[in-house]
Amino acid sequence: MKDIKPLLISGKEVYPLVEGGKGVAVTNGRSSGAWAAAGGVGTISAVNADFYDETGALANQVYKGRTRSERHRELIDFGIKGGIVQARIAHEEARGEGRMHINVLWEMGGAREVLEGVLEGAKGLIHGVTCGAGMPYGVAEIAARHRVYYYPIVSSARAFRALWKRAYSKAPEWLGGVVYEDPWLAGGHNGLSNSENPREPQPPLPRVAELRAQMRAVGAPEVPIVMAGGVWYLREWAEWLENPELGPIAFQFGTRPLLTEESPISDEWKQRLLTLRPGDVLLHRFSPTGFYSSAVRNDFLQELVERSNRQITYFTEPQGQHTTSFAVGPRAREVFVRAEDSVLAHAWVGQGFTEAMRTPDSSLIFVTPERAERIKTDQINCMGCLSACGFSNWAENELTNTGKRADPRSFCIQKTLQEIAHGYPVDQNLMFAGHNAFRFATDPFFTSGRIPTMGELVERILTGD
Repeated sequence: MKDIKPLLISGKEVYPLVEGGKGVAVTNGRSSGAWAAAGGVGTISAVNADFYDETGALANQVYKGRTRSERHRELIDFGIKGGIVQARIAHEEARGEGRMHINVLWEMGGAREVLEGVLEGAKGLIHGVTCGAGMPYGVAEIAARHRVYYYPIVSSARAFRALWKRAYSKAPEWLGGVVYEDPWLAGGHNGLSNSENPREPQPPLPRVAELRAQMRAVGAPEVPIVMAGGVWYLREWAEWLENPELGPIAFQFGTRPLLTEESPISDEWKQRLLTLRPGDVLLHRFSPTGFYSSAVRNDFLQELVERSNRQITYFTEPQGQHTTSFAVGPRAREVFVRAEDSVLAHAWVGQGFTEAMRTPDSSLIFVTPERAERIKTDQINCMGCLSACGFSNWAENELTNTGKRADPRSFCIQKTLQEIAHGYPVDQNLMFAGHNAFRFATDPFFTSGRIPTMGELVERILTGD
């Protein structure tokens, strides 16, 4: 195992170890500050970050607005306030060591305003911005204006080329690095393109080599590429170190730091991680963002799978094989389905899935009355946490509407991520994780019965294990 040599990241030589930013209070000031104190790059999530009341207790983010637009304004204000609070905590925890980054999602609601507000309110405390979930063209201009480095998250060389040509070539001096997020291995939302098969993963090394070649071809600076997704033991990545084809490489750890003392997730969540087995993380497309994402298979995901499976197509007039009449809703409005689908639908109704809900794709899903009521309530309570949401049909524009029917096959991502981050049952909520999370169960560093500190984890990683 080669020695892990420091790299220049965001203006300072630090270990090339980056804590992955996990949204909605899962990487906070304490956890990211502890990682930075150990000599790496800590990453605060600026996605709906927590803040506290005058007594120091966690403040509940209660939305009082009567309209989506009013609640969206509250969401942005909460995001700015929480991001500043967590940046200050991280600065104190780091004690001047390492580097401190914040992570935002370009497709989150109010992304530009939240990023501007946090950078202004935490001036001098943040050294870099990582940004993905979409094509973050505007992050370079914002970062340059605030004199911090920017780190776009991409999953292909083609994505970087588009970003460089349109925006990044205008601010190359503030490009701190490029995060390659493997679309088959990383946790959370992934950047699979329409041309890539979710069931046929490609090895990351050739894709990262292609990314570096593209960066060199367009004249981008020789900044680190951060390998994110699937990194567990650095000894397994020895061929990446001092590899001239790849250039400077750093490694991002998102899942492994979850199981540390400073990690803010619940004890139930931490213990669940120790039970995972190969195949327990599902790459799926239920997210209201429209992106693929990776999360632990649990009751929450299973219900989404079953909900989507109880689905048939329909037309409002007889068409092709859709000639069998079927009554939908309390007014028994007539639609037309295939004869064999009518048999399925009546069987589902007999099992208690009596509510037929229309999707944007001219199909019906069948759910219980309780589930239907929950879906409708969550859609009504939308606060615009995404720039565009398939579940609620919110869109961050003058109309605040995508123009499509709200999709009952999805879910309110803000609600479930807030709940799992704040102690609600892990089996009933979305539990993001990388595909190597099953390795907790066999890694002797975690199976000893003692949860390590963040500093101990960084020290362990540097050994290659």
